[in-house]
Amino acid sequence: MTISDKTAVEAVEPGIIGKGRWIERWEPENDLFWEARGKSIAFRNLVFSIVAEHIGFSVWLLWSIVVVRMYGTFDESGALVTAGAGGWALTAGQGFTLLAVASGVGAFLRIPYTFAVPIFGGRNWTVISALLLLIPTLGLAWVVQHPDTSFGVLVAIAATAGFGGGNFASSMSNISFFYPDKEKGWALGLNAAGGNIGVAVAQKLVPLVIGIGALGLSAAGLVYVPLAVAAAILAFLFMDNLREAKADPKPTAASLQHGHTWLMAFLYIGTFGSFIGYSAAFPTLLTVVFERADIALSWGFLGALIGSLSRPYGGKLADRVGGAIITVAAFVVMAIAGVTAVIGVQHESLALFFVSFMVLFAATGIGNGSTYRMIPSIFGRIQKAKGEDTDESRLDFKRQAAGAVGIISAVGAFGGFAIPFIYKIAKEQTGTIVPALQIYVVVFLAMAVITWVFYLRKGAAMRNV
Repeated sequence: MTISDKTAVEAVEPGIIGKGRWIERWEPENDLFWEARGKSIAFRNLVFSIVAEHIGFSVWLLWSIVVVRMYGTFDESGALVTAGAGGWALTAGQGFTLLAVASGVGAFLRIPYTFAVPIFGGRNWTVISALLLLIPTLGLAWVVQHPDTSFGVLVAIAATAGFGGGNFASSMSNISFFYPDKEKGWALGLNAAGGNIGVAVAQKLVPLVIGIGALGLSAAGLVYVPLAVAAAILAFLFMDNLREAKADPKPTAASLQHGHTWLMAFLYIGTFGSFIGYSAAFPTLLTVVFERADIALSWGFLGALIGSLSRPYGGKLADRVGGAIITVAAFVVMAIAGVTAVIGVQHESLALFFVSFMVLFAATGIGNGSTYRMIPSIFGRIQKAKGEDTDESRLDFKRQAAGAVGIISAVGAFGGFAIPFIYKIAKEQTGTIVPALQIYVVVFLAMAVITWVFYLRKGAAMRNV
């Protein structure tokens, strides 16, 4: 490195001041700064963000596997034949309700969690949000020991699992500030995948810990207590707050004025909403539709695992060829997989149903990565269209994009609330989940068309974002 280059790098070195680990200046688009120091700092924050988000997602979906052990078996008259673990005897409708409420609260909390990063700082809020996970974990550990608890109380405690769902919005918003535009797709994809994979880990880990020792279902919550504390400590020790991210929440509010924010939120219902909704419901579907609780407990995690691992590749593909085309392809594949899943249910083919859902999960992961990559590109286009090419303008729209990420993730996550309820209604009204699957197919095709019209069609203002 020449003397002039060294001087240039030093000129953009971030200054970390005070006890709160605040970085005063951050310029990831400056190649000299990025290569000299920015990349390593960003990666360190990404790693520990993933750790905290991973634990959050695990706690959010704890009930998806716990309820499988709480179902009772009933005869045709509705009389209880056999109680589930711990003396519980939940019906399929009650199970779907618990899953929907936990998902819905997590979706709602993503809105305040998004604003928490500008108010408290990314590192500070990661510590706080990790400690909040002690509420749902300890609550679950207590309530499953009391099968005489009213269903209303059970729903309230399951709702606190939503604290884990809120983590995603603040984590993604925070990490979006650390990386340059050219690497956002991959970085956000890794961050999201690391969190998403917590669903699969929880669904694989929980059946194992439940079977160890005398704690039973309580072990599902207790095993995550020390992990939540560890995530908070690691974030406190190794993460940073960015001064430019500690901004007035007004940019986030300003992002709501753009129609594309709401359009992308709708599309995200189809990608992430499907991922989290299907992840929550899949073990129950295997138990209720095919009466194979053994497979649900042993292999129900596989869908969430595939969806999580495919997500960063959706972001990487979007970095290369554009997010819109990858998103359209993902919706088409999801629709096809939905059709084959219907055939699997109609022909009582567990194998076809299972494989169809694995394809569906993979497509949701790809779509999650590609839709998230579209967001900063869209806001970059909006900023350029306004003809405001100043540092202040670029920073303002960067903040708006970060805020939009949180809002979009919140709206999209409501798919996790809707999907279990649609399954519940279809099962109770028709005796089968086929109508629910058919609705999903139509929605996926409609979303593919909408994506093409606004982001891929020749002449579209945001073409190939």
